[in-house]
Amino acid sequence: MTEHDSAAIAREFFEAWNERDFDRGATLVADDGELVEVATNERYTGADGLRQEYDKWANAFPDGRVQIRNSFSAGEWAVTESTFRGTNNGTFVGAAGEIPATGRELDFEFCTVTRVRGGRIALVRHYHDNATIMQRLGLMPEGAAAPA
Repeated sequence: MTEHDSAAIAREFFEAWNERDFDRGATLVADDGELVEVATNERYTGADGLRQEYDKWANAFPDGRVQIRNSFSAGEWAVTESTFRGTNNGTFVGAAGEIPATGRELDFEFCTVTRVRGGRIALVRHYHDNATIMQRLGLMPEGAAAPA
């Protein structure tokens, strides 16, 4: 596998979500491929797991979009630096349980590390700041300013 292939597959993972083409996204993941949201330790396995994760975000943010700003790859590994934007108009079901829609717009940056083996995703790790997401949705007070 070339570096270009791993980066292209990592990009296609998000393109499929943006287009709500969950079947296409499912074909990208190996049967035992694992998706991990590191901030919450949520784990999903295989095509069905990918659909669960896609559904979770699409239901909570029907207009949500991921914009990849940078991507880097080396062999089987690809790293994408992205921005998520969307409006929380649906229930978000995650590690903390069900969170009702807030109607707020959400904009946050995150990083994803993807490992591709045999042309399919073996591992996806999403790194994001969950506290910032909760604050921007109005579900957690913003922290005190850091001392000067």
